Amino acid sequence: MALHRNPPFRAEHLGSLLRPENLLKAREAVDKGTAQQKQLTSTEDDAVKEIVDLQIKLGFHPISDGEYRRHMFWGTFFPGMDGFEEIQNPNVDIFRMYIPDIAAFTEAGHKPGETVICTGKIKHVGSTYVDQWEYLKNLVPKDRVHECKLTLAAPNWYHLRYKEGEAYPKTVYSSDAEYFADIARAYQTELQILYDHGLRNVQIDDPNLAYFCSEKMLAGWQEDKSNTKSAEDLLDDYIKLYNDCISQRPADMHVGVHLCRGNFVGSRHFSEGGYDRIATKLFQHLSVDTYYLEYDTERAGSFEPLKHLPKNKNVILGVITSKFPKMENLEEMKKRVYSAADYVAEGNNETQKEALQRLGVSPQCGFASHSSGNAVARDDMIAKLKLVRELADNIWPGEP
Repeated sequence: MALHRNPPFRAEHLGSLLRPENLLKAREAVDKGTAQQKQLTSTEDDAVKEIVDLQIKLGFHPISDGEYRRHMFWGTFFPGMDGFEEIQNPNVDIFRMYIPDIAAFTEAGHKPGETVICTGKIKHVGSTYVDQWEYLKNLVPKDRVHECKLTLAAPNWYHLRYKEGEAYPKTVYSSDAEYFADIARAYQTELQILYDHGLRNVQIDDPNLAYFCSEKMLAGWQEDKSNTKSAEDLLDDYIKLYNDCISQRPADMHVGVHLCRGNFVGSRHFSEGGYDRIATKLFQHLSVDTYYLEYDTERAGSFEPLKHLPKNKNVILGVITSKFPKMENLEEMKKRVYSAADYVAEGNNETQKEALQRLGVSPQCGFASHSSGNAVARDDMIAKLKLVRELADNIWPGEP
């Protein structure tokens, strides 16, 4: 696999951006039945156009639609397939209560309000993203369409959360391997459809992989006697699932994976733990081009695991937080990036300058993984994005 560049870019963001208030109110009106979908679509169109213009003005190349047509970052891929059903107020007994996002909900006294569960044979029956992509790509010059980025849900998203035997009916799939095979076929189809419509830059958002860094989650897994495999074995299964999902992608389609430890309403995170536990498998066995990694606080650990990054892969360092308005110090952030480059260089017997060629910078996560957004204002978000661009320009002057 050859090194893929531009994408990714030196200055990145993770896709979701704060929604304007009129968009939130329009979606709420549709949810309450006091407005029609076409009114919401018109508001979405205007909001997407505005946020694309802002990204271009700020000097960003991986342009997204801000995820403005979604309520949550994982979007509509799963409920858009045959064999999956969205259910409201699910029975909590189906969940592994130690999975960090599920645990966070229940510890706060909440129940998961909705989930998507497999009820039958999984089949891709049409892309729920292609219309959104078509609108986005027509807002930028033709020579920049390949830069635009679309985010997708992780293929394991509706598997890890469920107890053994609850992710799919045993009458439909006899094993995880059978279930994963159909998930992989669906992703292959989706990626090909989007590629045929001009998409060349994909980011898969996956907090689940970072959960395998959590001592608390791993302890819960160990204590759960219903599990028939170890957490290590399941991580191997997920990496194989990923590789199968993207195995048919054309060579000029860039695919990256974003790992964070949760980014919910009020800037809530779900888990902690450095990448050390999963570094070898993550960087050397997972066949993606780029890793977008949370690195804004100590809960993500040190840069030392980056020694395992091969020469044909990139890392985007999420050193600037999207969770809170306090601004980072530019010089301190530069030192952190150079420190990360030193670890990459050490692992590959190369110079810091050579290692820097495979790095970029970003916020650690999106600004609105949930439509309500983080505990920051629009001006805060803009200031953070400007800082990302400035940081990149200081380290890689003249590069996108």
